[in-house]
Amino acid sequence: MIARLRILGAVFAFSSLAAALAPPSAAQDRVPAELTVPRGFEIESIARVPKARELAIAPNGDLFVGTSGGSVEIVSDAEGSPSAPRTFATIADAPDSGVALGDGKLYVGGRSGVWFVGYDAAKHAAAGEPVRIARVRPGNQGGHSTTTVAVSRNKLYISVGSSCNACAETDPTRATIQEANLDGSGMHPKAVHIRNAIALAVNSATGAVWAGVAGQDELEASHPYEIFDPFTLHDGIVDYGWPVCYENRKPVHGNDCSGVTPPRAVFPAYDTPIGAAIYPRGLRGKYAFPQEYAGGAFVGLHGSWHRPLVPPRVAFVPLRGDDPIAAVDWSDPAKQWREFVGGWQRADQSRTGRPTGVAVGPKGSLFVADDLNGAVYRVRPTH
Repeated sequence: MIARLRILGAVFAFSSLAAALAPPSAAQDRVPAELTVPRGFEIESIARVPKARELAIAPNGDLFVGTSGGSVEIVSDAEGSPSAPRTFATIADAPDSGVALGDGKLYVGGRSGVWFVGYDAAKHAAAGEPVRIARVRPGNQGGHSTTTVAVSRNKLYISVGSSCNACAETDPTRATIQEANLDGSGMHPKAVHIRNAIALAVNSATGAVWAGVAGQDELEASHPYEIFDPFTLHDGIVDYGWPVCYENRKPVHGNDCSGVTPPRAVFPAYDTPIGAAIYPRGLRGKYAFPQEYAGGAFVGLHGSWHRPLVPPRVAFVPLRGDDPIAAVDWSDPAKQWREFVGGWQRADQSRTGRPTGVAVGPKGSLFVADDLNGAVYRVRPTH
């Protein structure tokens, strides 16, 4: 059963009649009544996937859900009448959270490596067993455990989080984004000194790959800003400065930050980007968003564990090509984006959910995962 909440610029609870008629098993699939979307949109709960993290969607509407567990789930016909989730592949390299489609395969980022699984789109099923094609974290499995993957222009991008909050890494795969061929060969760093780039998003119009990064703790209050940047547009190996430089080449302890690349977009400190998707320009599907969203980025912000809690949300960053419409304001990290899905945190700082992965469907719907509720939501215009 698909639970639906229609919102016109405000929050509406489910009617008592609908609640009375809903079967008991449907209660867990309801959209939290506090969630908000802009006027003219509606949000629905389409699937229950425990520990849901990154999302990827195929042209036929198959939605792949990476998890913090040892499996990847699939929801078929996500743009229409979604099927019940079922296991697409068991990787047993938890967290198997990173997912990306390319070359007729699903790429999966696990704790110790990157795997691919053949994909039979006609059968909506895996074709063969998972095969590991790259190894990461060979010397230290601790610290940040997620591996995010993206595919663009026949290259595979692999983001591996740091082993610590602030340290000098000895493992050359940690705190980097690696670039490789689609078979995993030729892996080498494309971005370094990047603490935990969990959110990767491909701009289909330009081929650029953006990274949303969770910054370090224990700096000055409300810093560092979380960064969002198209790392593939920079020449050579991009240096983001962690842990000795941050933001606009600010040193932590008098370090030389002249070679560090400042980001094109920022979010408030501790907002924690987990997933991102760039809405394709020219999309003409049944559920295509209004033109103002074309080419812009949707970013799932998980919220903080710091007190007071920074609220989770899905943000929208208007872009012109690979440049934000608004330039970075180093005195205000809220200038470049606006909230698209809100209501994830109540006034008492309890939470209704925490958004993670984001994907855009072939007909235009926006899909958002929520690992606190184990849910996948679908957002589309109300027309």
